[in-house]
Amino acid sequence: MKKDSLLVHAGRHPERHHGAVNPPVYHASTILHPSVAAMEAGGKTPFEGVRYGRFGTPTTFAFEEAVAAVEGGHKAIATSSGLAAITGTLLALLKAGDHLLMVDTTYAPTRGFCDNVLAGLGIETTYYDPLVGADIKALMKPNTKLVFTESPGSLTFEVQDIPAIAEIAHAGGALVAMDNTWGVLTFQPFAHGVDVSVQACTKYIVGHADAMLGSITVADDALWLRIKSSVAAFGHSPGADELFLGLRGLRTLSVRLKRHAETALKLTTWLESRPEVAQVLYPPLPSDPGHALWTRDFTGACGLFGVILHPAPKPAVDAMLDGYTHFNLGYSWGGFESLVIPTTGHAITRTATKWAAPGPSLRFHAGLEDADDLMADLQHGFGRLKASQ
Repeated sequence: MKKDSLLVHAGRHPERHHGAVNPPVYHASTILHPSVAAMEAGGKTPFEGVRYGRFGTPTTFAFEEAVAAVEGGHKAIATSSGLAAITGTLLALLKAGDHLLMVDTTYAPTRGFCDNVLAGLGIETTYYDPLVGADIKALMKPNTKLVFTESPGSLTFEVQDIPAIAEIAHAGGALVAMDNTWGVLTFQPFAHGVDVSVQACTKYIVGHADAMLGSITVADDALWLRIKSSVAAFGHSPGADELFLGLRGLRTLSVRLKRHAETALKLTTWLESRPEVAQVLYPPLPSDPGHALWTRDFTGACGLFGVILHPAPKPAVDAMLDGYTHFNLGYSWGGFESLVIPTTGHAITRTATKWAAPGPSLRFHAGLEDADDLMADLQHGFGRLKASQ
């Protein structure tokens, strides 16, 4: 099936549920067995079949099957959040004495997890330039077990050369994991050398800003069992209603994502012409430094982009942001609503590379509102910016 058809059909088995179009929502902890023999039989692993609510129910399995199919992976593991997917992957694949290469654009809570939890477990983390490409070879050590990537970075939008990084990592005996939340549907991680793809399904897959959910998709059965065992040992278990909302969001993901991307491209093209703007960070733009890699590796985009303003005082920027009608101030992204956050200063942490914007930086998410209304909202904001200086 092509991607749009997979989104509609993956994980759906009406014949198992009395013909119901959508998999039912199973609220379950205890699962009853007809006999001691049946209880003790199990499957090849403790996680096969419906055995206990924390390990998964038919709702869980339907969501996992659908996500794996869409990402082109072998199997998927559902988690309670995107961060749980990241930390669950790191804890499963690393042990004391191992070395991790972590992209310098990583999500701030992931950096905190590496610097505190992993460091306390005797796992060394080296942060690397997202644009390193094949030169990552110089950072590989005999004990490097995992290279973690994110492309584009969710604040500064550098596009990584994933195939080049994967080739070097695999040659050195390391696995490659990727945060593929920005590239949902538009980047096929396993076709580009990735072994483990994580997503914050809270974003585009749920799509309606009303559920926390994550996923870990893997390339083979050995990785699935290794990560599933670790995730289960830590008690990760997404709720049934969240899984249902993730499944429902998947069905309309393609049409929503297309609209998000079309609006974002219209807005970013217009923003490039504004005198207040020093740079727009959006790989689909020909002017973006990552455009060539994005064109090579991606089939589309989403609604998340960055803007760097020319120097302006903070009170003026705050006045611009505070007065928006459609671009509300809020963390996260991928929902139907448009959002904006300031990213100047503490929001962007770098240790391997230097991030030096000439002026204030912002991150926008283009929602499903009318693009002209969003453009008018931005234009009025620039008026407030000018009036406040």
